[in-house]
Amino acid sequence: MDEMIESSLKEQLVLNPPEGFSRSANISDPEIYRRSEEDPEKFWGELSKNIDWFEEWDQILDWKPPHSKWFLNGKLNASYNCLDRHLQNKKDKLAIIWEGEDGAEKTYTYGELYDATCRFSNVLKKMGVEKGDIVTIYLPMIPEAVIAMLACARIGAPHSVVFAGFSHEALAQRVTDAKSEYVITCDGYHHKGKLQTQKEKTDKGLEKVSGVKEVLVVQHANNEIDMKPGRDVWLHYLLHGVSNECPAEPMDSEDTLFLMYTSGTTGKPKGVVHSTGGYLVSAYTTANWVFDLKDDDIYWCTADVGWITGHSYITYGPLLNGATILIYEGSPDYPGKARFWSLIEKYKVTIFYTAPTAIRMFMKWGDALPQKHDLSSLRLLGSVGEPINPRAWLWYYEQIGGKRCPVVDTWWQTETGMIMITSLPGITPMKPGSASKAFPGIKAVVLDEAGNEVPVGKGGYLAIKNPWPSMIRTVHGNEERFHKTYWSKWGGDIYMSGDGARVDEDGYIWVLGRLDDVIKVAGHRLGTMEIESSLVSHPAVTEAAVEGKADEIKGEVIVAYVILEAYVEPSDKLRDELKAHVADEIGHIARPADIIFAEDLPKTRSGKIMRRILKAITNGEDVGDVTTLQNPDIVEELKRKVGGE
Repeated sequence: MDEMIESSLKEQLVLNPPEGFSRSANISDPEIYRRSEEDPEKFWGELSKNIDWFEEWDQILDWKPPHSKWFLNGKLNASYNCLDRHLQNKKDKLAIIWEGEDGAEKTYTYGELYDATCRFSNVLKKMGVEKGDIVTIYLPMIPEAVIAMLACARIGAPHSVVFAGFSHEALAQRVTDAKSEYVITCDGYHHKGKLQTQKEKTDKGLEKVSGVKEVLVVQHANNEIDMKPGRDVWLHYLLHGVSNECPAEPMDSEDTLFLMYTSGTTGKPKGVVHSTGGYLVSAYTTANWVFDLKDDDIYWCTADVGWITGHSYITYGPLLNGATILIYEGSPDYPGKARFWSLIEKYKVTIFYTAPTAIRMFMKWGDALPQKHDLSSLRLLGSVGEPINPRAWLWYYEQIGGKRCPVVDTWWQTETGMIMITSLPGITPMKPGSASKAFPGIKAVVLDEAGNEVPVGKGGYLAIKNPWPSMIRTVHGNEERFHKTYWSKWGGDIYMSGDGARVDEDGYIWVLGRLDDVIKVAGHRLGTMEIESSLVSHPAVTEAAVEGKADEIKGEVIVAYVILEAYVEPSDKLRDELKAHVADEIGHIARPADIIFAEDLPKTRSGKIMRRILKAITNGEDVGDVTTLQNPDIVEELKRKVGGE
């Protein structure tokens, strides 16, 4: 970009971790930052001892930018580290508590999860899956999704998990790119009371794919499905008589553990490749330090296994630590809008990790719902997925955490594999809206166009200056895209995240959102996150999204989509008031040209706003495919409002 992203929104509030929390925190010594900076390689080398190795590594790091190799020649297995090593002391401890949308419950101790994984691994072997084969997993939030991941890892078959809510086209695209010969799916599942015919969607997607040998089908919803002879097999049939012992395959530290497809701004999704050893060390460490995992915790991350958060902080990170995880199949608003709070109360959840989108939605539904439930078991809250505005952060801290729970606001990406910027809950003062500081061992910086660090308070490119163990290894089948997307800007040895950020006078990092979520008004580059935060700071607003609309004079003007609190009526007076509010908070240049009052925004099933669709609506363009939206009807409604109907 020609000019740096401008940053004008200021926040001053600082909150210290509760004293009692700090005393017992896993990380309570601030010296950890200094030690990690003095010798990052030694720092990660020491942390690798928390993982069980079949053969010890003989070199910590081989860094030939942009490629890194970590813990060279070490041999280990991810499934072994999540299961086998806990059997002696934690065999009877709960590993998974699962609740279905319909209220069905299922639990697995570590011993039972080990048995289920070994049997699933033997089924995969019976199907012909061999070490190195990429297996596509297309399952909803059921225990078999986690078991399938662990089973693939156990036999050395990289997994590629596709979010169950994705369309058949998205499945076909990912299976084709991965050259996957084996697919795991289910008959169906329920979402907000409606049957989702997953097998039918799988069949439709695989019509466009050649080379798939077998489809393994999990029986879950008991809906009628078609089974293709010679290709489709039921899991429960193949499990008959299968041994519950399956040796864990020794994997080289740099062997691929999984592919994770992430959408680019243009073109087809990128298959991000993650290795085994470096990823496990990173996942173990961040889960332990950021979430302060204790042996008696009940940990709930509300993400889906179809996303990287579900890999690192539902499956691998917590299970590496021997934690108890809660998995919930359904939505936060079904059958009622208090479902999450009732689950926290029921299972006495202690750690709750969710997305700002969900938090803003909870805010809109009001304080009364969480107040009707006993949330006193909670001791730590987390935020993930996008920058959280200060007002939503404070609501979360006060209404859900009762002002007693530290909030870890985490920044990271599919490509990083691990949390990169966060507070450490026992030692870091919290600033609502800031992701805080880089995790120990990570050098996060904000750079200008030339690669120089920007002055305090100025916006720039968020970048990482040093290698880290769980970093992306390549883009599957497209090394050129790997170089161009992440490493081409500053000479090939600095990772470009694609996000904008600023650093304040205390060294805290404020993430401003994607650099492709920037509006250029009369030569000024304005980050959407700051404008949205400004709007949400008004007491009448519960959620906001802004987009740029082409303008002959200014290049672009700002159009804001605003969701109001339930008790607030939209009016021209309020519209003018909100425009003035943004101008006062950020500056006149950020004043929206128009404000559209909306009931909802176009969102994916995981709750993320589909910026591409919102931008198309704003500019009167074709919105394209809306099959991955949880609320496709909102598109036509917004079109009418933008058109002035």
